[in-house]
Amino acid sequence: TFSQLKGVLASTSICFDLSIFEIFAPLSVGGTIILVDNILHLPESPHATQVTLIDTVPSAIASISEINGIPPSVTTVNLAGEALSNNIVQEVYKCSNVQQVFNLYGPSEDTTFSTVALIPKGYDDIPPIGKPISQTEVFLLDENLRIVKEGELGEIYLTGAGIARGYRNRDDLTAERFLVNPFSDNPDSKMYKTGDIAVYLPDGQLKFVGRNDQLVKFRGFRVELGEIEATLEKHPNISKAVVILHKFREEDQRLIAYITLKI
Repeated sequence: TFSQLKGVLASTSICFDLSIFEIFAPLSVGGTIILVDNILHLPESPHATQVTLIDTVPSAIASISEINGIPPSVTTVNLAGEALSNNIVQEVYKCSNVQQVFNLYGPSEDTTFSTVALIPKGYDDIPPIGKPISQTEVFLLDENLRIVKEGELGEIYLTGAGIARGYRNRDDLTAERFLVNPFSDNPDSKMYKTGDIAVYLPDGQLKFVGRNDQLVKFRGFRVELGEIEATLEKHPNISKAVVILHKFREEDQRLIAYITLKI
């Protein structure tokens, strides 16, 4: 609504897909974009009290919550880009003016969001990623591209208006990830194979479970652990490397590398 988008904080690099919402959603309804170099600088911004909606990653909102940096004008918080913990959501709700916290899911290949869930105040479970947004469909499929039953794990496939055409100059990867949609009568319809595993909850919402490969979300970015391991092993004194994403606290995740040195 316009009241939510009246003043949207824009703190995300334009190289990151979250910035698309921050820029174009408020402009589409005549709202205002409030620019800051870093979300942690928001409390010092002379325009902080104009912000009605914050759209950011969970780790960033956790940091600004710790310093009580959410302006009193903010009523809506959108969180995306990382797996969301309920602890972070409830910390945000301690800011009494915040009325709604949304958990949004979606890869860049389905610009920008694919599903959304309103996480209520007082919620006491793992936040779901919700249901598809307008003009988006989600299929939860097994390895044979068959729709799984409620309660069964499946891989998320996305289709709809937001699906990209493919990867630039990567026809092989495009063919691997952008498949013909077998659930559509339109021969040009494509669905994107996300690699994300989820399960349907009894209320029809999706619960994110994890990845089917080594691709993890870290501070809002998708990181391939295998690539980091391979880079470390290029060092002349390292024979083997293993990298993990470790959660010290809900808002403190770090990449940790275990290495074996050459004797």
